[in-house]
Amino acid sequence: MSAKILIIEDDQRLSELIKRGLEEQGYATEVAFDGETGNKLVQSNRYDLIITDIILPKISGLDVCKNIRATNSFIPIIMLTALGTTDDKVEGFDAGANDYLVKPFDFRELHVRIRALLKRTNSEAQTKHIFKYADLEINDKTKVVTRSGKEISLTPKELKLLEYMIQNSERVLSRTEIAEKVWDTHFDTGTNFIDVYINYLRKKIDKDFPTKLIHTRSGMGFIFKAEPQ
Repeated sequence: MSAKILIIEDDQRLSELIKRGLEEQGYATEVAFDGETGNKLVQSNRYDLIITDIILPKISGLDVCKNIRATNSFIPIIMLTALGTTDDKVEGFDAGANDYLVKPFDFRELHVRIRALLKRTNSEAQTKHIFKYADLEINDKTKVVTRSGKEISLTPKELKLLEYMIQNSERVLSRTEIAEKVWDTHFDTGTNFIDVYINYLRKKIDKDFPTKLIHTRSGMGFIFKAEPQ
């Protein structure tokens, strides 16, 4: 699956140039033209990297960055700005940015930095045994599950089910597939044990959060995807 990148930039010409360039390199992209919209998109979708200007309408890029870091310490953030002093860069890094690019810039330099950050982030996640999606994280080594920084207690089977769903996010999983991959058994259509465990998970990881992650697809199965209710 190609990396998904959110571009938060109020200069429509620049955002379109970045979007086109990234899509030519095989990335999936979305664009927000103000900080408030960008903030909402981050809360309700999964992205592999964020590119944001600092000076934005409604909410500044610095505040967007701080909001992201309040719930997600892993997603890489690149700040684009015309402000190039040392103090400006320090402020950006203090807000949680991973990298800083001063306008005007060469797209090739942006692309190199994106590749480096994605590679490093993937490597760190594998080393730490971290599975993450939206604001939910699983540490497979310590078996700790958190959502928006809140620790969630799961049984071993609930954890195995959640890990499988997060590793196969944004595609429909049939009950038969879940039974075979998580329970190592064939699904008996006369039983509803998978639905029971899905409901257990929903109560623990979705009930107290506005963005729901586990959804039923009638006649097909279930999908793990961030969708606001």
